[in-house]
Amino acid sequence: MPAKPAPIKKAVKKELPKKVEKAPEPEPVPEPAPVEPEAAPAPVEAPPAEEAPAETAAAPAEEAPAAAAVEEPAAPPPPEPTSAPLDLFIEDKNDTSVSIIWSQPETVGESGLDGYTIEVCKDGTEDWKAVNEELHKSCRYAIKNQTTGDRLKIRVVAVNAGGRSAPVALAEAVVVKEVADRPKIRLPRFLRQRYVANVGDKINLTIPFNGKPKPVVTWTKNGQPLDTKKVNVRSTERDSILFIRASEREDSGVYEMTVKVDDFEDKASLTLQIVELPGAPGSVKIVDTWGFNVALEWTPPGDNGNTEITGYTVQKADKKTGDWFTVLEHYHRLNATISDLIMGNTYKFRVFSENKCGMSESAVVTKGEAKILKTDIEYKPSPYPEHDYTEPPKFTTALCDRAATVGYSTKLLCSVRGSPKPKIEWLKNQMIIGDDPKYRQICVQGICSLEIRKPGNFDGGVYTCRAKNSHGEATVACKLEVKQPVNPDAEKK
Repeated sequence: MPAKPAPIKKAVKKELPKKVEKAPEPEPVPEPAPVEPEAAPAPVEAPPAEEAPAETAAAPAEEAPAAAAVEEPAAPPPPEPTSAPLDLFIEDKNDTSVSIIWSQPETVGESGLDGYTIEVCKDGTEDWKAVNEELHKSCRYAIKNQTTGDRLKIRVVAVNAGGRSAPVALAEAVVVKEVADRPKIRLPRFLRQRYVANVGDKINLTIPFNGKPKPVVTWTKNGQPLDTKKVNVRSTERDSILFIRASEREDSGVYEMTVKVDDFEDKASLTLQIVELPGAPGSVKIVDTWGFNVALEWTPPGDNGNTEITGYTVQKADKKTGDWFTVLEHYHRLNATISDLIMGNTYKFRVFSENKCGMSESAVVTKGEAKILKTDIEYKPSPYPEHDYTEPPKFTTALCDRAATVGYSTKLLCSVRGSPKPKIEWLKNQMIIGDDPKYRQICVQGICSLEIRKPGNFDGGVYTCRAKNSHGEATVACKLEVKQPVNPDAEKK
């Protein structure tokens, strides 16, 4: 191999001065056995005689792997540990445990990942201790059985065949104490305004809230502690219930709820109003009476039922019958005029008060009575011209020409109107029929009829109906033809 000695000599010339400056003391002389024959001239060029063998020994050492690579296969490199886990942070904590979560390392390597070791130590020390005996597989762990109030430093190490990775640690020490969420009362919408209930109703109000650890809940009424004999309060970790079995007017007021966690607190108030029916008005009197009218006045009730008065109901009663009738309801004023009373009758009046619960159970009645007096009235009708309904006769339905058969009765009909009622006459061939029994004359409600009983061959002709009254007359006529009956046997012969 004649080409190899040249590069070795150049390397010695460059590195020799540096090693002489850095190593003032002579190093032990290595054995000349591993030096190849081509490297023998190297000590001649080096000024210090003692360090020349060391440099010549270094040169074969650099070329040894190349020669080995040619002659024998390289040994497998040792496994490498993973990179450090990522994103370590606190998931939850309480008075005795801390839950942590992290992400797996970015680089795992060919040997894989066997698990994690979780280590803790108290703040201010470096006495790290593993809290898991066996490698933990997942990326979430709860460190339990800790002392409340301790400040712990926490770190996580990934482990594989290559050993332990670099640790990932929390930026700050963790206090072993339950996470304190600021308390917050979530007052329902219907309680944000005045809550109204009737006397005797059961009150059951649930008010939810947030807070951690378990908040301390207190209640007051109008700034004073609650009377537990009347009002019960039951609180859980999530809500508080205000309970009144049978409400009374004295239970009305402003109730304030306070939720406190450590140094934080939240307050909410609700106004409870217990109402009932109002009392009767204070008094009512008759102020004046005239014609068919009576004027009344009254005063508001002394007890409004713990809520505003919404109106009044006024009733009247005739002294003869004693029956009460409502004349005004939901009336807002304190005076009224009652009209359309009957002349000659005597009346009494009473007034009820109303609120949102309803009408008062009792009423106030007028002490006096109102009598509607009879007065002399002269009736003078206004002049009114009477309508003249007279008119001359007029036929509204005329007679029609008819054909009759010998021996079969027939009837002629027409209608007429007129005022005064016209007189009706029937004529045959311009001759008045009169009371001939062969004819029957009828006129009812302007309908005129002439019945010809069993007419003969000589009963045909022109029949006329004439109507007369003081204003004129009218006539209508028709032609009657009387035929012989058809005999079928005679035709055959």
